[in-house]
Amino acid sequence: MKEKRITKFFLTCATLVTCITLGVNLCFQHSTKAVVAESSETSDTATADFIASIGETARQIGQERNLYASVMIAQAVLESSSGQSALSQSPYYNFFGIKGSYNGNSVTMLTWEDDGNGNTYEVDQAFRSYDSLSDSLNDYANLLSWDLYSGTWKSNTTSYQDATAALTGLYATDTSYADKLNALIEQYGLTVYDEPASTEEETSSENNSDHVWNEYRGSYTTAAILAEDEAWLRFISQ
Repeated sequence: MKEKRITKFFLTCATLVTCITLGVNLCFQHSTKAVVAESSETSDTATADFIASIGETARQIGQERNLYASVMIAQAVLESSSGQSALSQSPYYNFFGIKGSYNGNSVTMLTWEDDGNGNTYEVDQAFRSYDSLSDSLNDYANLLSWDLYSGTWKSNTTSYQDATAALTGLYATDTSYADKLNALIEQYGLTVYDEPASTEEETSSENNSDHVWNEYRGSYTTAAILAEDEAWLRFISQ
């Protein structure tokens, strides 16, 4: 009789422990999912704001330099984590992860590399440091103007997919680089920036009377460029 009571006692304890464990696990899983969902939403908002802040400048450079603005923007989003990475922040403004130095300026940071087989590892690298966002975008265009990157030029391709494919294994060691860029371009509809500015915007740009003083550039620019600069200032001040 005594053995039956002891057995019943242990069975009851085991049942209680199981219920408590299941309850804790369910609460933990719910909490984790809620945090992840919130993080994803914040990331999408930050990315959309970042794209809005550089879109028109990328469009202009793409038209002038025979490049896909959509690819340029997608690379900036991917390489800088939508302008949130330490390398893209002041005073470095490197939005494309370009290594080396710019006018003698560089910064050394820890980064991830791919060995070409999908295996990643960390390594210290020297990255170019710029004075402004504009310098970063234009230096990116200068880099892609090399014959080495001729496979990314509009004149040598039929679509942005050709350009992203050409960048994989050349610009970045990430074997999934093209897939990541293509996904960003499709998700945020970046191909709109591959088209020239509307006729109305072009006419406004050519008409000096429509220009306004842009304190951020120290010169007269269109109202659209001023608005873009103001959006960028708000973005980095968040």
